Amino acid sequence: MKDNTNINLLVNQAKEGDQKAFNALLNTFWKDVYRFQLNKCKDEDEAEDTTIKTFARAFDKIATYDENYQFKTWLLTISNNIYIDYLRKKKTETISLNKSHKEVHKIIDDDPSPADQLIQEQNLAQLKGYIKQLKPHYQDVINMRYFLELSYKEISEKLDEPMNNVKVKLLRAKKLLAEIITNT
Repeated sequence: MKDNTNINLLVNQAKEGDQKAFNALLNTFWKDVYRFQLNKCKDEDEAEDTTIKTFARAFDKIATYDENYQFKTWLLTISNNIYIDYLRKKKTETISLNKSHKEVHKIIDDDPSPADQLIQEQNLAQLKGYIKQLKPHYQDVINMRYFLELSYKEISEKLDEPMNNVKVKLLRAKKLLAEIITNT
């Protein structure tokens, strides 16, 4: 189905907000983007995460797609930029702050204090209020993943949707939730 006419038709439908067109584009190009990333990073988990981010960014920016270029090329360019951002972030995370060159071992107490627990409970109640502002299908996927702690595979089976769709839906739900939180 990688015929340019069909792809351009799907892109135009996606620009109109057609969820089936988004799913068709995702299913058509998932392997290409994933393979591209796997060749770059040699890590299946990182390749999958970057592929998910690629489709999320592409779908958010679908209105900017120029049909004079191949859709696959556009996706791979986005994917490459996300990978470069990942490398930059990874590079900055590996800076050592150990000036004395001696190893220092600190034992961190991970248990929250009673005050911290109270704050967490209040924040959780507020977060659930924000989640309720999402559309029901986004609420469901957030609840299944983060509150019921289901795997992508389990969510996929429960919703009877392909796993890739679940991942993109979850990414969209998180983005919408972030927008709700920042606008409040």
